[in-house]
Amino acid sequence: MLRAVVIDDIERIRKENIAIIKSNCPNISIIGQAESVESGVKLIKLTSPDLVFLDVEMSDGTGFDLLQKLKPIQFKVIFITGYEDFAIRAFRFSAIDYLLKPLDAVELVDAVKKAQESFGNEVFDTKLNNLFANIERPKNLQKLILKTADKIYSVNIQDIVSCEADKNYTTFNFINAPKLIVSTNLKEYETMLVPYNFFRTHKSHLVNMAYFDHFIKSDGGNTIVMQNKLTVPLSVRKKEEFLLLLENM
Repeated sequence: MLRAVVIDDIERIRKENIAIIKSNCPNISIIGQAESVESGVKLIKLTSPDLVFLDVEMSDGTGFDLLQKLKPIQFKVIFITGYEDFAIRAFRFSAIDYLLKPLDAVELVDAVKKAQESFGNEVFDTKLNNLFANIERPKNLQKLILKTADKIYSVNIQDIVSCEADKNYTTFNFINAPKLIVSTNLKEYETMLVPYNFFRTHKSHLVNMAYFDHFIKSDGGNTIVMQNKLTVPLSVRKKEEFLLLLENM
C-alpha cells in the first residue's frame, strides 16, 4: 500500500481527484491533502508520503517550487496540470509522468503503476534532476532523457544529429558520441523535437536541421547529407515541405 497526498489549490478538483484515485487505485491510501506550495511543504514534512499527486500551477507558486524546498526528494511524484505549456515539454524531455486535468482513469492507473515500479532504483532521481535543470535552462540547452536496455542517459538535444526508426525502437545519432538505441517509437520523439528545429524527412528518419549540410537530387531518390557525413533519405511526399524549409532557413 502506497501512502499518498494530493496537492492542488482548487478544493473541488482536489476532491474529484481523490475520489478518482480511491475508485481506481486500491493500492493507494490518501493520508492528506493541501491547497498551496506552503501548506504542501508542511504536509509532506509531517506525513512523509510515498507518493505525491502534485498540481503544477498554484496560487503561491508551482509544484516545482514545492519540490525545490524539499530536496533531496524522498518520495515519488505524479504531476497534474491543466495546461499544455512549457511544463509539458519539460516532463516529456525528462521522461517524468504527468496527468492532464480532468484525470483519466486509465492514465492514472498506468502512472501509479510506473511510480510503484520505480521504488528502489535511482532512475526516477535522474529524471527529476533532469526536469529541474530543463526548467531553468534556455530552449537551446534542453536535455533529453534516453533509457537504453541497461542505462539511462541525459543528452543535449543540440548534440542529436538524427533519429532513425526500426519498428518500436529508435536509434539516436550524435555529433560527437556513440549512437544510442531506445525502445520508444520515433513518433513520440518527433512530437518533442520538431519545435527544436527537427524535421521528419521520411517515415523512418528525423533530422536536426542545425546539422544539415547539403541535398542531393537524383533519379533514384533524394538524399540529405548531414555535417557528419551521415546520409538520410527524403521521401517524395516530404520533398516540397523540406525545400520550403531550406528557403526560410
